[in-house]
Amino acid sequence: ETTDSEREQVREWKEQLQEVKARINALPELPRWWAGTFHEIQEPTHVFLGGDPQRKAQVTSPASLSAFNATVPTYSLAEEAPEAQRRLALAKWLTSANNPLPARVWANRIWQYHFGQGLVGTPSDFGLMGQAPSHPELLDWLARRLMASGWQLKPFHRMILLSEAYRQGSAYHAEGGKIDAENRFLWRFSPRRLSAEEIRDSMLAAAGVLNRRMGGPGFRLYRYLQDNVATYVPLDQHGSETWRRAVYHHHARASVIDLMSEFDCPDPAFASPKRSVTTTPLQALTLMNHSFTQDMAQAMASRLDAMAGKDDEAWIREACLQCFGRLPTQEETAAMKPFKESMGGALLCRTLFNANAFIHLD
Repeated sequence: ETTDSEREQVREWKEQLQEVKARINALPELPRWWAGTFHEIQEPTHVFLGGDPQRKAQVTSPASLSAFNATVPTYSLAEEAPEAQRRLALAKWLTSANNPLPARVWANRIWQYHFGQGLVGTPSDFGLMGQAPSHPELLDWLARRLMASGWQLKPFHRMILLSEAYRQGSAYHAEGGKIDAENRFLWRFSPRRLSAEEIRDSMLAAAGVLNRRMGGPGFRLYRYLQDNVATYVPLDQHGSETWRRAVYHHHARASVIDLMSEFDCPDPAFASPKRSVTTTPLQALTLMNHSFTQDMAQAMASRLDAMAGKDDEAWIREACLQCFGRLPTQEETAAMKPFKESMGGALLCRTLFNANAFIHLD
């Protein structure tokens, strides 16, 4: 038989074991890495009749597209060339100084990002079926500038943002609208609605909770469940880690984030060269009633209470600075003061989130 002291010793060991297990379970999951070297045997490359991989024709070797041989230096590799060599040859061919197409496409995409409309209206089709550029000389100049800078994007963005075309006013003139209603000739800056990601980040910034940490792993706005099929469940609880900028969001192809999708965030399962811009009642309802909007409005109201106290005019001034980047007009102040007194600061913040000045770049 065991003695009392032995039983006491066993009990202490069990308690220590439970403590160790609890500490192990509390440890964060470490990242997993796989490394290896692959030496795959390259299978013969065939010409596909009609582009159908099931209709193989003659064997061919890796080479550049013959349609561009007149303007771009060609390359041809042996049939047994490894994949790394094939990829390197293709990359050098694409970025050749004599190949203007990638630079023109890239420059047009960046222009479209800032202006809402590219110099070429069909960003993924520069061929005969696509639209002709509205300013061909400008597009060629931008492409040459991008290539000459070593494909550096930050100076390229800065150049566009400091240009006269970008900095001009958005005021509408009947004479200009009569000649060019679509503003293809850039006689003014066309107001554009912010993207879904920009609207989300703007609310986080106005509320003062935007996590500006750069780099590192991304975050998810959903929980991943693996049953018979993968299931993505939107998160109910949010915090500092999910309040990072949307550029760090890991958007799974099968996930749907309602706050994003209501503002025309494309289906991640498909490639979307250009986003559609719609106006629906659900957008206003989302900016008024969504749980994220309510949380951000409450956080913003608490922040303004701490900054301005009971001074309503100072509160409203700071609110407009945070949301619109400007001071309120006398008419706006006169309208907001009684609204805040009767409905509260959080509801006023939700109203500001719904304002055109908040969700549009004008």
